[in-house]
Amino acid sequence: MNLIQATKLGTLKMIFRQIGGLLIILGYAMAIPLVVSLIYSEFYSATGFLFSGLICYFIGLLLHKNIKTTTEPLNRHALIIAAMGWLSIAVMGALPFIIIAYITPVEVAQQFVPSTADYQSSLFYFRNPLHAFFESMSGFTTTGLTMSVHEPSIGKGLLFYRSLSQWIGGAGFIVLALAVLTQSSGKIAFLLYGTESSGERLRPTIIDTARSIWKIYLGVTLFSFVYLAVGTYLILPEYNLTEIIFNSINHAMTGQATGGFSTFDDSIAGYSSRPMEILHFLPMLLGALSLPFYFKVFYDKEFKQIWKNLQTCSIIISCILGSLLLSWMLSKADILAEPYRDGVFQYISALTGTGWQTSNIHAWDAPSIVFIVMGAMVVGGAAGSTVGGVKIIRVLLLFKGLFWHINSYFFSDNSIKVVKFNEKRFLPDEMNRELAATATFVFIYITFVLIAAFITYYLMGPDYSITDALFESATAQGTVGLSCGITHPGMSPILEITYIIQMWLGRLEIIPVLILFRTIFLGTKPKVE
Repeated sequence: MNLIQATKLGTLKMIFRQIGGLLIILGYAMAIPLVVSLIYSEFYSATGFLFSGLICYFIGLLLHKNIKTTTEPLNRHALIIAAMGWLSIAVMGALPFIIIAYITPVEVAQQFVPSTADYQSSLFYFRNPLHAFFESMSGFTTTGLTMSVHEPSIGKGLLFYRSLSQWIGGAGFIVLALAVLTQSSGKIAFLLYGTESSGERLRPTIIDTARSIWKIYLGVTLFSFVYLAVGTYLILPEYNLTEIIFNSINHAMTGQATGGFSTFDDSIAGYSSRPMEILHFLPMLLGALSLPFYFKVFYDKEFKQIWKNLQTCSIIISCILGSLLLSWMLSKADILAEPYRDGVFQYISALTGTGWQTSNIHAWDAPSIVFIVMGAMVVGGAAGSTVGGVKIIRVLLLFKGLFWHINSYFFSDNSIKVVKFNEKRFLPDEMNRELAATATFVFIYITFVLIAAFITYYLMGPDYSITDALFESATAQGTVGLSCGITHPGMSPILEITYIIQMWLGRLEIIPVLILFRTIFLGTKPKVE
């Protein structure tokens, strides 16, 4: 074996060892919905989670424990691991949907359907592996688009699993693996952490930082659960207490993950209550704020961050102004009975990337749809949070760069103007590099959205418009989850695969996936022109 072959083999070993660690975590995670299934006497679901968890665990153990590697990791290796790792998680995460759909008898599955309904259980859609893969990718990437036409009809176990997948995917599977598994190399831990988070080190070591992130994440989720449970009980005291607890746990997880999966057929609209919609504003907002922000406030006691943190303040201001403007646009269109109620909720849901829905967006006028796409879904929440989109900090940097560039024409030739942005100082060359990187990413991001929108336009049903196609494409890549109805089990398989790729791209901010494809097709040698 020559040196090049040995290097390639060492690289593959390192990559598959890390993927094995992720699958071990996934195997353990499936024990939780297994317990939930047993609590609700859903024994076929419990069996499905048991077999799926064992399969993930033993494959992960085979890869992680038996592969030894001494290859020195590079940045591209971490990006490839991130791309392949998330793809592997989505593929293996589809197992419970497929297994449970096949082993559950029809008469048992129909018991999940509410007694007043006359439709078939949506569980059987997951006998199609592509639908199961779509649901899994949508879950772990915290998107929220779904093949479960009638969510309650798939059973409590799978409902909980969907929410759990979003919750784990929100803070990051790789960050969780760093917090739980021992890494053979501190450098690989550092590189992997940077692929899935803001890259900001909160503790002296990356492992301690990962653990701190998950402690904060769990703490905010527990707060949201108590807040939703108490709020729901006070607003809707007639609700069954066990249902309040179950719904609150699920919505706390998907809210903090800005994932948007719900336990209701028609999302938060299922409550048919304006106070309940208002109650869910806070979990959406909490999920859109960066985890380093929470760390600085609660661990470092920097309470001034609440009103001085650029991203936090910008998100709050954008939620207020954007929701009012969208509501005004909807009222001028005169197509909704309650434009301000629908506009405020949908805008906050879109900007925070949560994806909870209370309005039929397909019925909206084109200007309102374009506005929520460009003004909310593409923008997204804070870097370092669980949201998708280009992130609000990049948008702010582009505007800062625009004004700086215009003002530079008024500087003297000998002056060096230091640029202040987000508590940092940049020299002109540094600012130009930051702007170039940001502009390149935004351009690539929007290009992929537009390509997918054109694919959608030619493959969607005749009842939808080009603005609907743009909306559905933006919601998939922004991992938002709002839908105008294009996403459903009867959609074109090509379009379904397109959205799966978009969700994968959106969760990893595109570059790791492009690095993976570049490596597959062109190798790792630099191309010199």
